[in-house]
Amino acid sequence: MLTLQKTAVLASLMAVLVLPASCSKEKQSATESSDAPELSAAEPEPTLAWQDRLNLVLYQAELPTEIMQNLETITEKSPFMQELAVILSGDPYLRLLVDKQHALPTQYEPDDLVELSGGAYRVSRKGLILRKAAADALQVMAQAAAADNVILVASSTYRSYAYQAQVYARNVRELGEAAANRESSRPGHSQHQTGLVVDFGSIDDSFAQTDAGMWMQAHASRFGWSLSFPDGYESVTGYRWESWHYRYLGTDLCRFIDTYFEGIQQYALRFIYEWELLNTKIKH
Repeated sequence: MLTLQKTAVLASLMAVLVLPASCSKEKQSATESSDAPELSAAEPEPTLAWQDRLNLVLYQAELPTEIMQNLETITEKSPFMQELAVILSGDPYLRLLVDKQHALPTQYEPDDLVELSGGAYRVSRKGLILRKAAADALQVMAQAAAADNVILVASSTYRSYAYQAQVYARNVRELGEAAANRESSRPGHSQHQTGLVVDFGSIDDSFAQTDAGMWMQAHASRFGWSLSFPDGYESVTGYRWESWHYRYLGTDLCRFIDTYFEGIQQYALRFIYEWELLNTKIKH
């Protein structure tokens, strides 16, 4: 739990972050001085201590109390920070926060998409494509599943912005906007557009009780795959439970999520997003 002293620090830091909004309003007024330096919300306070930056990021990431309390104890040279550094040095799209508030560019399309050809896994139809790293990791995971007499079936993978627009529009027509928003992403906000997502099996709730669904729940993170929308976390992810929707994040990030964020992908990606936003001025 945050102490009163930390709460006061956060309040002062939040004041710094909201300055750009007021500065923007000042620009619209001819009576305001133009001598004041321009500020950016993505620009951290130069003299801000490391621990204060951490506390601010924890606050901004809206993490549960228990996770916040555990992470408040980390230090700049802790294993947590070492593991985070490894993650930040890797492919930025593996850690990219894509949700209802954070969108991909309209024209974004990965340049390393490959068609899935099956092998240890099956494909529900031709033309399914993934980024190469995800396709390779899928093959490795499927081989491990097959060794346990479980066959994984890839049913949906990469979707372009335009295709997602069609999917969303169809769901709105069939379900109504409110219901569609619980299980379908607006174009630009779909993890499928990253080329790192596979919807497995039946793409419905029954998947959770299949051999493949139970195997994935128990083993997927060891191979770099993370369940994006777990049961009971709709208020966090914005989407209802989807037991079939897994995103490839890589083994380093999956281990990081399991170790420090209770296995919840959204918590970790939001923390990383806020950390980069404040500390490295990178906003996706």
